[in-house]
Amino acid sequence: MAKKTVEKEQSLESILWNCRNALRGTVGGNEKNRDAVMGLVFLKFAGDKFEKRREAIKAQYGDIPAFLEKPSFYLSENVFYLSETSRWSYIVRNASSDEIAVILDKAMADIEEKNKSLKGALPQNFYATLGARSASLKALIDEINKIDEKRFQDKDLIGRVYEYFLQVFAIDAGQGAEKGEFYTPASIVKLIAELIEPYSGRVYDPCCGSGGMFVQSVKFVERHNGNRLKISVIGQESNPDTWRLAKMNLAIRGISYDLGERATSTFIDDQHKDIKVDFIMANPPFNLKNWRGKDELIDDYRWKGYEVPPVSNANYAWILHMLSKLDVTNGIAGFLLANGALNAGGEEYKIRRQLIENDKVEAIIVLPREMFYSTDISVTLWIINNNKKTRTLNGRELRDRQNEVLFVDLRRWNENIYEKKYVMFDDDQIAAIKKIYNDWQSVDRSAYRDVPELCKSATLEEIRAKDYSLAPSKYIEFIDHDLEINYAAEMSRIQREMREILKAEKASQAMLKEAFEGIGYGIE
Repeated sequence: MAKKTVEKEQSLESILWNCRNALRGTVGGNEKNRDAVMGLVFLKFAGDKFEKRREAIKAQYGDIPAFLEKPSFYLSENVFYLSETSRWSYIVRNASSDEIAVILDKAMADIEEKNKSLKGALPQNFYATLGARSASLKALIDEINKIDEKRFQDKDLIGRVYEYFLQVFAIDAGQGAEKGEFYTPASIVKLIAELIEPYSGRVYDPCCGSGGMFVQSVKFVERHNGNRLKISVIGQESNPDTWRLAKMNLAIRGISYDLGERATSTFIDDQHKDIKVDFIMANPPFNLKNWRGKDELIDDYRWKGYEVPPVSNANYAWILHMLSKLDVTNGIAGFLLANGALNAGGEEYKIRRQLIENDKVEAIIVLPREMFYSTDISVTLWIINNNKKTRTLNGRELRDRQNEVLFVDLRRWNENIYEKKYVMFDDDQIAAIKKIYNDWQSVDRSAYRDVPELCKSATLEEIRAKDYSLAPSKYIEFIDHDLEINYAAEMSRIQREMREILKAEKASQAMLKEAFEGIGYGIE
């Protein structure tokens, strides 16, 4: 009997690497090459979902064109209706055509026309102007066709592809890292969602990137058997290409959204100026410089009661912007900032001091290094909460945590490695972090305790004593492991080793002396 050959599934990174090679030599540049791949990933995704739904319709109604080609049968299940020439199967069959660029552009235009939720999300007249040879586009299609349909079910695939290109293609000619623009890995986003618990209400992201925060907020609701229809997402993004990617990412998942009328700066042109939200999940650009003009936004309503954030760094501008958006009664935010914000001086110090005195900071969690594709920087997860009082929340009885802050240091939690280098949290670790946070919040304080080198509940008085620093290392007890050494036992061990060394040295000297005497040259 012949041995059955099982073809090993290629990793996503391997497929994307091959895509990169297929596009070498094009005149499009890094961002266009990225968008070429992203567009085809979308077509594959939409095509797979369409075919799956088509088979379900066929099973229910039979092979009747009137049913199989009825758009409402697809749209009702959050599946895009695709005409014949827009389907992935058609594109694969015609991949070798000299007109493949035109076929792809026509498919994009047709899909957007027939599915209004995708307006402005898909590239138009793109592939014909990319500068790629037909053979390169075929190679690209062949690679994308290797992505298993199951990958679209479990992960934020659009976000993962975006993340890859941030690393490999160095968006904006290598300036992505300088701008502090990093895709937020799914495990971090999942952690934020588990901590702030966006079961229902408005979720806001002022710098939404490819929409990964929104995807995870909806997944949180689904994991906990909630109703995804009770969640609405609003956001903003300044990069036009990324804004379009976010719309694509949310649309293909059937998530209703409001990303504003255009891609623009959240600070200069707030698209949701009069809106208050229940939850904020964000990863603002780290240490963003020149985010406003020297004389711009001096009297902005968002800084009321605080110092004006400095032009040199937008970290605290982001904090105050998000705080201004939170529901004043129960709003809660989870967001990432570079660790430098924990101790920053000048105007930032004054803002941080006021935030602490106003009792807005609930938790500070330092994350391990190497969690991002695009940077190895260590970052901090901040939780800002407008309600730290006694109440019942999602079935839990919360105690009064006013004038307290929970500090957690996770820098040692770096053992879960993927793709040889990068750190991620697994589900057990996320559950453990959530337990620390929830136990600390709980009326039953017996479940929580300060743990050296891990967590500490600090009072306002303690924070004042540390001059309003929010660095966990200032509060969490760290053990000097050198003091754990048994001095007497260790010295006895060294003594034994030295005796053996001296004994061996003495024997060696005797042998050397004997050798010289043997040849008539004694050593006195």
